[in-house]
Amino acid sequence: MTHSDKPVAIVTGSSRGVGASTAVKLASRGWNVTITCSSSEKAAMEVSEECQKLGAETLVIQSDVSEEKNCHDVVLETTQKWGRLDALINNAGTTKFNAHENLAGLTSEDFLRLYSVNTVGPYMMLKEAQAFLLKSPNPSVVNVGSIAGVTGIGSSIAYASSKGALLNMTKSLARALGPIRVNAICPGFIQGDWLRNGLGDEVYEMVKESTEKATPLGLTVTADQVADSIIYFVEDAVTTTGETLLLDGGMHLGGPVPLK
Repeated sequence: MTHSDKPVAIVTGSSRGVGASTAVKLASRGWNVTITCSSSEKAAMEVSEECQKLGAETLVIQSDVSEEKNCHDVVLETTQKWGRLDALINNAGTTKFNAHENLAGLTSEDFLRLYSVNTVGPYMMLKEAQAFLLKSPNPSVVNVGSIAGVTGIGSSIAYASSKGALLNMTKSLARALGPIRVNAICPGFIQGDWLRNGLGDEVYEMVKESTEKATPLGLTVTADQVADSIIYFVEDAVTTTGETLLLDGGMHLGGPVPLK
């Protein structure tokens, strides 16, 4: 084991999208990074190479955070390699696309699967990381939630429920685990393949357009914009814990109220 002079972060689910962007941005700012993925190992290796070009050391681990042993192993391998851990970004997530009125479209197994990845996985990662984070001069955890967890609108009721639970858990953990800072971010519609693949091209473009028309800022967010907010919580928000930052262009505010 070598002790890294650079700060070290674990970014779960970082083979694409927000996780990949976060890993690269951390690398560009002098961090060493553990990149995890559940299935897309080739894509994770490409993210790793990009980070290395920026001067970072990396570790790529194929890992499903719904398995408690995997969470243990990710933290163990990271700390064995670098001797420290300064930030944990719980970005790994999953969903099942299902219209909210179609109650028959979700089984109890669907709920348990989504909760195991989206809610229990972050808890288990933090449980394994806690002792190492406490040794850091600026320990931080960022849970990647969703506006679905605030508004109850999203790819399915099971998904929205799991993210709502994650946000409440963030407050509980922040209260209990100081000086580790535990915060959450809640993106709205994120441009990219995850939603495009889930919705299909036609529905993706329709939802993107309608969302942009309905939000006060007239936008949908990019993975890079979400990653910038994660970096803020990790590096700069030294007085903040237990907070949830909404990144949705104001969509949660609803439309303007007509005057009568």
